[in-house]
Amino acid sequence: MRLLYSILFLLCLSFIANGQQNPASTGDVNERIKQLEENLRYTNQVVNKNIDDLLWYQKVGDVALIDKIRYTSKPPHVIKNPTGQGATNPIIIPAYTFVPKKFSSAKKLPLLVFVHDGIHGDFGTLYAHVVRELLDQGYMILAPEYRGSVGYGGGFYNQIDYGDYENDDVLAGKRWAVDNMDQVDADRIGIIGWSHGGMISLMNIFDHPEDYKVAYAGVPVSDIIARLGYKPQQYRTIFSEASHIGKDPSDNVAEYRRRSPVWNAQKLKTPLLIHTNTNDEDVNVLEVESLINALKAHDKKFEYKIYQDAPGGHSFNRLDTKLARESRNEIYKFLARYLNPPSAVK
Repeated sequence: MRLLYSILFLLCLSFIANGQQNPASTGDVNERIKQLEENLRYTNQVVNKNIDDLLWYQKVGDVALIDKIRYTSKPPHVIKNPTGQGATNPIIIPAYTFVPKKFSSAKKLPLLVFVHDGIHGDFGTLYAHVVRELLDQGYMILAPEYRGSVGYGGGFYNQIDYGDYENDDVLAGKRWAVDNMDQVDADRIGIIGWSHGGMISLMNIFDHPEDYKVAYAGVPVSDIIARLGYKPQQYRTIFSEASHIGKDPSDNVAEYRRRSPVWNAQKLKTPLLIHTNTNDEDVNVLEVESLINALKAHDKKFEYKIYQDAPGGHSFNRLDTKLARESRNEIYKFLARYLNPPSAVK
């Protein structure tokens, strides 16, 4: 917190000094204040991310070998000056890797690509209890911080491309792990995620079924068009901005369909488990029900469970409750069928 206040103080001094040198109009001052507030927000995110990185070692360092790696993915989806120096360079994606210490001598281990939730979220220590449970079963974990994740500054934050290039960032991470983590068994790789992470997991298996042996999607965003229909105008406006999809659904409904799992259900080839909850306050159950119905209509084999008013709403099976643990055990048993970890849940 002291660091944040120090940064705020220095930024204010800079603001005052610049104002003295260059008298500005009221409009200019308001714009500079807005920019200052935005810079502070990104700075706060970076500080929180650095703290969270340290907390990972405290929370799971006793059972895991932890690393923070970086790899490359696609270039930015919006390039303001395509002829500028380095304008088309690939985006650098950070990612966490976790290797279970008690299985560190094993020749090969299954890998789970764990995709965090949130349009602008990150793989924070809120997931630490789930990571511990997976490590205890013998899974290696790769957790990509795909473009738009918080904690890496404004430039990275504004690279979000809702439902498109983030999918490629995650896939590039999976392929990096196969090439660079010697213990990874390339034939035993799964992908899991909740909410936005569930959406990315679905699109990964729909578009690249050969890369994954199994998938889990918890309360997944499933139909962007339907989603925008029940969200407020402020939420809808975000997606028409250039830093997101760039157009309103009424201007390019085909693009929204292309990015929505429900309209890609016919591609399913990978074993899949879906969970949803009727009292989800974020991803309305109607989205996931539409996905389930679409998969059935295409005669796809998959498993699902619709929880009835499970306490916790959107987060119901990520909590520390008895129901949440039982639900996660359902997930683990499903994954184990295809990934065969060394210490599977019975």
